[in-house]
Parts: sequence; C-alpha cells; structure tokens
Amino acid sequence: MKTRLVVWGENEANEKLLITAELKAAENKVEICSIPESIATQELHQALMNDWRSGKDVELPSGYQQISRPLSLTEGLLPDHLKALRTDVLTRAQTEWHFVVLSHKLSRAYQSEISDLKERVDNLEGWEDSIWEELKEFWKKVQDQVREKNLFWDHFRDLREQTDSLFADLKTRRKAMDEIFDQKSKENLTKFSGMLEDLETKIEKGLGMQPIFQQLKELQFKIKDHDFTRGDRNKIWKRIDKNFKSVKAKMFGEDGKSRSTSIDRLTKRYEGLVSAIDRMERSIQRDEKDLTYETKRMEQSEGQLENQIRAAKLGMIQERIRSKREKLDDMTKTKGHLATKIAKEQQREEQRKENEIIKQKQEELKKQVQRDIQSARAELEGDQKIISAAAQIKDAQPSPKAKDKTKSEATPKASTKKSNPKQTSDTTSSTSSKNSASNGVQSNLVKTAATISLILSDTDTE
Repeated sequence: MKTRLVVWGENEANEKLLITAELKAAENKVEICSIPESIATQELHQALMNDWRSGKDVELPSGYQQISRPLSLTEGLLPDHLKALRTDVLTRAQTEWHFVVLSHKLSRAYQSEISDLKERVDNLEGWEDSIWEELKEFWKKVQDQVREKNLFWDHFRDLREQTDSLFADLKTRRKAMDEIFDQKSKENLTKFSGMLEDLETKIEKGLGMQPIFQQLKELQFKIKDHDFTRGDRNKIWKRIDKNFKSVKAKMFGEDGKSRSTSIDRLTKRYEGLVSAIDRMERSIQRDEKDLTYETKRMEQSEGQLENQIRAAKLGMIQERIRSKREKLDDMTKTKGHLATKIAKEQQREEQRKENEIIKQKQEELKKQVQRDIQSARAELEGDQKIISAAAQIKDAQPSPKAKDKTKSEATPKASTKKSNPKQTSDTTSSTSSKNSASNGVQSNLVKTAATISLILSDTDTE
C-alpha cells in the first residue's frame, strides 16, 4: 500500500498544477506539494510517478509550495484552495491512509509491549514460566494480526526479530536452569532411593507391615515437595508403588490388591487433586503478582494509547484470575466430596472384613457338620452290614419240614438235641440291640440336618 500520491489539479485561479501528497503515518500528517505547470516538465512527472512513488527521493525544482495538514476522515485530503482533477484517487488514498495510520499505532502498541517484556527478561535472575507464556501469547497476537493483514510486513519483521531475540535469551536461561534442575533431581533420586532400600529390606524380613505402610505414605508426601525431572519422578513413583503392593500382599494376602482397588483409586485421585489445587493456587499468585506489576506500570504510562493497552492487559489478567478462582472453587468442592467417599469406602472395607471373618467361621462350622454327617453315615453302613449278615445266618438255618425228615431218618437210639434257650435268647437280644443302634444313628442324622438348616437360615438373614 503506497503512501505517496501524484495527481494533476488546479488552484483557485484555475491554474493547472502537479500535486504530490505523502503520508507521515507516525505523525498522522500529510505533506502536500503543489508544482506550477510551467516548471512541471514531462521528465519531472515521470520521475515522480516511477521513482518517488516507489520510495526514492526526487529533487523538486524551485518555485513549488509545500503544505502540511493532519489526516482526517471528515475533511478532504487537500486544502480548500487546491482541487484534484481525479477526486476518486484522493478519496481512495484518504481511506487507505487512515488504515495505515491505525496499523502504525497498533505496531507502536506492540513495540511498547515487547519493550516491556524485554525489560522484564533483562531483570530476571533465572527462569520464569509466566514470562515465557506471556511471550508466546504476544507472538500469537502478532501472528493473528498479520494473518488478518492488520500489520504491514516491515512492522512484522521488526517485531519478529525482537521476539526471536527474547525467545533465544529465555531458552538460554532455561537450559542453564535445566542443568541445575537435573543435578538437583539426581541428588533427590539418590536420597529417596536410599530410603526405599531401607524399607525394602524391612519388607523382605517381614517386619511390622503397618509401620512400613505409614512410612511409605510419609515418603510419598515428602517426594511431592522435592524437585524431580519427569523421568526420575516416574522411577521413584514406580518403586514406591511396587513397595506398596508388596506390603499390601503381606498384610492382606495376594487378593488384597483387588480388595483395596477402590480405596487406592479414590486416594490417588484425591492426592492428584490436592496437587492440582496447589498448582492452581501458585498460578493465581503469579497472576496477582503480574496484576500488581501492570498496575504500577499503568500509573507510569505515557499517552492515552499506552494507557489503553495497559488497561486491556489488566483486564485480561483479571479475567484470567477470575476464571482460575472459579476452577479452584470447583476443585475444592470435589476434594471434599472425595474425602467423604474415601471415608465411606473405608467403613465399607472394615464391614467387609468383619463379614469375611463371620463367613469364615460359618464355613468352618459347615465343614464340621459335614464331617459329623459322614461319620454318622459310616456308622449306619456298618450297622447295615451287621443286619445283612444276621439275615444271611437266618436264611442258612433248615426249615421245620427239613427238621422232621431228619428226625424220621435218625436211628431210635439217637436222641435229638434240644435247642439251647440261652443261645436263642442271645440272638434275639443281639438283633434288638442292632435295631436300637440303627434307630440312634437315624436320630443323630435328623438332629444334624436340623442344625445345618438353622445355620443356613442364619446366613441368609445376615
């Protein structure tokens, strides 16, 4: 977009003139030269059209008049005593030049902002994340304005060079800080690894698991207050998690992991939320520090435009603080809900353990009853064998007809032996005793079945 214009025009006396106009965007002014036709040669006209409009300097002959006037949308570009033969060219130039002036003001506003950032970077003793983020946001705004064609290339190139220089400076500071941070992380890793080795030795020896569990929790909280690189932090967290699992396995058995999953999940979520709340509070503190700094700078600002820019920055910081405080309130409420859930889950876990103990006792009682039933069945089977043997003996005795036949075939001298009353009485007594034992076993079975029914009914009630 050209800021120099050459047109033919006339003065009040209708004398033909060659008119040049040049925009001074920084001053919001237009410099106008009127050259009489008598000295406006063809060579001069061509030089102005081809060279001067492109930015080169062209020497004007003596006898021209120069006027400087502010650029305005409400007044014409030329003074009242001059008029152009082509008014459309002046109207288009006046509109474009007003945009050029606004773009120049925007560039100066960004120049002020980048100068402010440069001053803060120069005053830094090390590294600060907030300035890096502000520089990224600033560069994003500049790129958006260029994309929308609100900034000219020359302005953009100058801002880019300054921004690249600040980025390079911050990267150098970040690299130096990372080296110090890495060294500190290694020292912390060595320190906490030694603590974990002592606890691992105690776990292998099978010492008191509950104290070790508490020591692991305390160690877990201590780690949060120390600096680690991501890799070193992952190493120490994995090792702590492994020790927690080993302690739980020894405390609750191999299935302790599945039983405590719900509580562990809630606890991890609670601890992560506490860490996030801490980071959010630190972020708000940094924003409040920036707000105080910008407020002081606003009091020292010069010019209405710079004051407006400072006010806009204050508004952005205030909005950012408001949004973060809303998030912090939600996170605090969630923290309370999680604490309540953890307490309820712990109560459920205690109740589950009590129920498990009761269930274990019931299982032992059931097994005892089953053993009694099997013993009673074994006795009953033994009695049945005795009864079966007695029946076989009875079947083996001869019938009355066979006895008469035997008597008739015997010699007269042979006397038939009388049955022994005592033996018959013993046999009858033995049979009666077996039947009584069988009835006793059946009675015991009935009692055992009643006991099992009562135990099962109690279990269902619980």
